[in-house]
Amino acid sequence: MIAYTCVGTNDLEKSVPFYTELLGLLGAKPFFKSDRGIGWGVSPDKPMFTVLKPYDGQVATAGNGTMITLAASNPAQVDALHAKALALGGADEGAPGPRGSGYYLAYFRDLDGNKLAAFCMQPKDQ
Repeated sequence: MIAYTCVGTNDLEKSVPFYTELLGLLGAKPFFKSDRGIGWGVSPDKPMFTVLKPYDGQVATAGNGTMITLAASNPAQVDALHAKALALGGADEGAPGPRGSGYYLAYFRDLDGNKLAAFCMQPKDQ
């Protein structure tokens, strides 16, 4: 149902390396590039993640209550995404761990303050 997601940036020179390394942990590669931004994906038939300078030329801001969640394969990948985001200068918004019934999540913000999460279903034996 989702074709792509988009977060705004005020600094493509910082955002592109951040997301290239972070999304690389999920096997994502650039699918398109323009003077306003870039989009990554794992295949043409799967949703893409994009980061763009706002079309209206105004300052990009992080939406209050807005969050994009990245699908991970397992808890170790959630841990790795969270650690990589922090190593790249992102901010911690919630350490990796079980949440609710069978969910494993970690929360962080990118260099522009956009909130993201990494998520997987936790195996029943954990």
